Amino acid sequence: MHNSNIFSTFAANFKNILIMAYLNRVFDTQLSEYLEAFGAVLIEGPKWCGKTTTATQHARSILKMQNNETLETNLKTIQVKPSILLKGDTPRLIDEWQLAPRLWDAIRDEVDVRNDVAQFILTGSNSVDKQQIQHSGNGRIARLKMLPMSLWESQESNGKISLQALFDNPQIDIDGIQSDLTIEQLVFAACRGGWPASLSRKTDQSKLLVARNYFTTVCEMDIQNIDGVNRSPGLTRAILRSYARNISTLVKKSNIVADVNASAESLQVKTFDDYQQALQRLFVIQDIEAWNPAIRSKTAIRSGLKRELADPSIAVAALGLTPNNLIKDMKTFGFIFECLCARDLKVYSAPLGTELNYYHDRYDLEADFVLHIADGRYALIECKLGSNDIEEGAKHLIELKALIQQYNQNNIQNPLREPDLLIVLTGGQFAFTREDGVYVIPIGCLRP
Repeated sequence: MHNSNIFSTFAANFKNILIMAYLNRVFDTQLSEYLEAFGAVLIEGPKWCGKTTTATQHARSILKMQNNETLETNLKTIQVKPSILLKGDTPRLIDEWQLAPRLWDAIRDEVDVRNDVAQFILTGSNSVDKQQIQHSGNGRIARLKMLPMSLWESQESNGKISLQALFDNPQIDIDGIQSDLTIEQLVFAACRGGWPASLSRKTDQSKLLVARNYFTTVCEMDIQNIDGVNRSPGLTRAILRSYARNISTLVKKSNIVADVNASAESLQVKTFDDYQQALQRLFVIQDIEAWNPAIRSKTAIRSGLKRELADPSIAVAALGLTPNNLIKDMKTFGFIFECLCARDLKVYSAPLGTELNYYHDRYDLEADFVLHIADGRYALIECKLGSNDIEEGAKHLIELKALIQQYNQNNIQNPLREPDLLIVLTGGQFAFTREDGVYVIPIGCLRP
């Protein structure tokens, strides 16, 4: 066999291996739909969450801006005639486009000229300052946010219960459905995180190292590379460590600042704001906002941010914890578990056009999550790791629903929609519907 034929056969086999190794993402469907509607789609999200890999499945040509061998030439070309770099089979993937923000306006103009959909896919691991671009791209460039992999995408949730099916059929029978995840496996999955690269590692230790290295890279490199500002790796670690200690809580900014100062790192509120904004632009910090219905006075409903990170493994890495640590400390894991639930709910509900909030008032009536979908329906959700806490979670949901019903009785002209679903997400194994209508669902059974 000729060398050229040997090489062609090897290349074809290697490509097939790569295709087989790709695990489908919920995001794939979203991206396909957006490419049918817009000239360009920008994919944003944390580093290593799989943006480029997923975009490559949909692209027919690729420009990798971060390639050291071509970066300098590409940057010079962009200054002279950026349209040269936009030539290629479509959709054309522009990977890490934010290295040359001028590309944004060039792509916007090119979309106008071509007047067609599915021309470009852009990926970026940090958001760009709006002052660096002239136009919003509205109507030409659509934005989509991607997250690390959910348990269903990593093939750890068996997906026997569909979130969309729950909304579409509130009478659905889930009784007896069982999760395949043990508590030990769930703890490990949270510590490892949803980073696609970790799934291909051979040992448990090497899988855990991916999240730890992500945390180190954010603190030592990304926090400065995002905009060239000289920020302290040590202070970044301290802020993320405080975030991790307060994960899934409503801790105030002032408390985080005090916590960091207590750890021998000097931090002013203004400095914290700068670091927090940088970590948000890196999509590391992803706080959840409050839901503020009119069922109580404004002063009674808490409106602060619930502190969350893009993936539970970031909190685990920041605190230097291991699966063995967390197995022995279920109280701490309960907060980590809520962060995992937030990630998975965002992934599963994204195709429905959703918004994830929380509810908490001064009477300690709460719902860990309020999941609104685009058509107005919504679910009240509590996260309870063990079976002993299910009763408490269900009680909160029933009380909140009753409060909404009471409000509607007194406001017939402007009633609030009642919740369509009441769900307690658990780390347990069995799903069932309570007599009060609350669904109890293991996170290891859920899918979109």
